[in-house]
Amino acid sequence: MASSSSSSSLKFTVRRCQPQLVPPAIPTPREVKPLSDIDDQEALRTHLPVIQIYRKQASMAEKDPVQVIRQALSQTLVFYYPFAGRLREGPHRKLMVDCTGEGVMFIEADADVTLDQFGDSLQPPFPCFHELLYDVPGTQEITNAPLLLVQVTRLKCGGFILAIRLNHTMCDGPGFKQFMSAWAEMARGATKPSIAPVWRRELLMARDPPRITCNHREFEQVQDTLPSSDQNLVQRSFFFGPLDIAALRRLIPQHLQHCTTFDLITACLWRCRTKALQIEADEDVRMMCIVNGRGRFNPPLPVGYYGNAFAYPAAVTTAGKLCRNPFGYAVELINKVKGEMTEEYLQSVADLMVMKGRCLFTTARSYMVSHLARLNLKEVDFGWGDAVYGGGAKAGAGRFLGVSYFCSAKNGKGEEGIIFPICLPAEAMERFAQEFNLMLGNKSQPQTSSATFIMSTL
Repeated sequence: MASSSSSSSLKFTVRRCQPQLVPPAIPTPREVKPLSDIDDQEALRTHLPVIQIYRKQASMAEKDPVQVIRQALSQTLVFYYPFAGRLREGPHRKLMVDCTGEGVMFIEADADVTLDQFGDSLQPPFPCFHELLYDVPGTQEITNAPLLLVQVTRLKCGGFILAIRLNHTMCDGPGFKQFMSAWAEMARGATKPSIAPVWRRELLMARDPPRITCNHREFEQVQDTLPSSDQNLVQRSFFFGPLDIAALRRLIPQHLQHCTTFDLITACLWRCRTKALQIEADEDVRMMCIVNGRGRFNPPLPVGYYGNAFAYPAAVTTAGKLCRNPFGYAVELINKVKGEMTEEYLQSVADLMVMKGRCLFTTARSYMVSHLARLNLKEVDFGWGDAVYGGGAKAGAGRFLGVSYFCSAKNGKGEEGIIFPICLPAEAMERFAQEFNLMLGNKSQPQTSSATFIMSTL
């Protein structure tokens, strides 16, 4: 199969072999394993795309990345064998993994392009991503479909691109990094992962009887008053460097100087996005912060646990208060809401899922952020060294496009920083860029991909 991809500055052809299933290297247990009540909530019933981009390495010149990665994947699935199974849905929408050993979907491909030809496009959104991760028909479903879709695309320069689509119900960011690290270890010659995978999904099941003990404003039922504009959406990436973080820190009072870089970036995005969407002053707006719960348990969740173990408590205020108050107001809201995440909070979410039919979070006037930069996916080394880029491939999660993933990246000057993609209507995107520049004192221009593409069918 061959198809072409183009942007304003780049045209190339991808040649793909027929997709194939990669099963575990040896037979694995045939059993049914229930997901936790955090895993199978509605918000996580989606596929997340991730992309890893690697340069040529002289020491690996005799190695074929497709063969190395495919064989290592088969070996890794011996230890992570639930990934080779299929999800089934039982009574009360309960999801479970039928460990069939069928395998994950794998695509071998070649592209007649070099990494250097991509220029500044080595960041989300990737104009050619639909070619670098072919959407195999029949794999889009959550149940009864492969839990991973993998494509390895060789490039003319000797580098390659590894693109992955993950069924989010199986694991979260830290769990996925653990799986990826094990996969990379096997590619480099290990016979077993350095961290043994732990299932133990019963640790995050609802109590009997379930009881909601915390205030979950992320699950309030709210009517959406914003007009629908699905036909004119664009994605762009923006970059925060050290000078930008310093500029934001100068905007907050002394008593907030303990706040993290995450707090500053999140508060900045929330304000800029709210202004860009021109939300009425008296309307509530939400910022949901994904917070890892692993270390908040007593005792902590076991090392090797790779299931979903996070919540996304929501900071809520009115658009008027958010935009008119000093910047420190937003920073304080973000810092405070992160502190709500406790073992009891996550347990309360699990109970809420059972009591309210695994409901979806509030989508009206809501925004969500995830700090994938903490995972440092760039350091996943299959033998070709660190990735040039490693992390989320685009904004959004499934049909909800109001999600941004913070990833590590370098700008055109070679500075290390945080890059994030955001999806907005075209006119709102221009306003967002203006607000973003204004907040940073016009010292940093928004860094976008070489081709901002229109997403007209979502």
